[in-house]
Amino acid sequence: MDVGLPWLEDFLAVIEAGGFSRAAARRHVTQPALSRRIRALEAWIGTPLFERNTHTVILTRAGAAFRPIAEDILRRVAAGREEALEAAHAATGTLRFAATHNLSQTFFPNWYRDLEARAERGAMLQLFSANMEACERLLIAGEVHFLLAHYHAAVPTRLPPARFQSIRLCADRIVPVSAPAGPDAGAPRYRLPGRAGAPLPHLTYHPGSGVGRIVANALSAWEQPPFLHATFTGPAMLLVEMARDGQGVTWSPHNLVAADLRDGHLVPAGGPDWEIPIETRLFRPRLRLSRTAETFWTTARRGAADEAQGAAR
Repeated sequence: MDVGLPWLEDFLAVIEAGGFSRAAARRHVTQPALSRRIRALEAWIGTPLFERNTHTVILTRAGAAFRPIAEDILRRVAAGREEALEAAHAATGTLRFAATHNLSQTFFPNWYRDLEARAERGAMLQLFSANMEACERLLIAGEVHFLLAHYHAAVPTRLPPARFQSIRLCADRIVPVSAPAGPDAGAPRYRLPGRAGAPLPHLTYHPGSGVGRIVANALSAWEQPPFLHATFTGPAMLLVEMARDGQGVTWSPHNLVAADLRDGHLVPAGGPDWEIPIETRLFRPRLRLSRTAETFWTTARRGAADEAQGAAR
């Protein structure tokens, strides 16, 4: 029996969900039915893809090797379908982006507007805003053409360079911020590094957050980490609001808090040594995309090159 696309989707759903029962719920099938399809896929390949003797789902070596192949096949089919529809309808097609919550609100609108004059007119735009983990899934599954996200070289993503490429759009930094100590004070209410006996209340990110990954990596890498006690976990916008309200210290992309720092609603919680340099990057698969998406990628690369040349002057 020839392998079908639903089998590949089932296989990836089990990995993403972390188990057969949750994957069956996502796929709207019974668990026995999904298990039969996974066994059929394994029979077609000729080897088990999952270890089934543990309480958690673990890929076999064969399963780990097959995963990127399944992802690439589904992406190729999605891209081919889109290009065929473009040709059939003589349409310019759709551009689909995933962007992390912060960048979808603070960076994407102006960046896309600046590129729109160069880009192909008439393309429909779809923007999906989510945390980094969800955005990675959308790009890997071929549901979007591009991913806009923060990036730090020391923090791995789920987008290996062998299968995905990216361009640097601009530089930014993640800064520690706190409410001021008083209405007219320029000093922070919570000053880094804190004291061992009195750790600072730390407003932290959800585990799926890209900025959260970068901050966690930096905290673990500093030779003398600050004394912190996590008191709240949430999305970036809420963390900034709580920091503004005096609830603790948080690390935030500078573009998100620039106005608060300028107006004195927030102040740096520490000096430049506590800042984390980052980049804003645009990711895409290395596989060919639709004509509309490829045209936009060329435009975005030229825009990034012009931006880099302007910054170097």
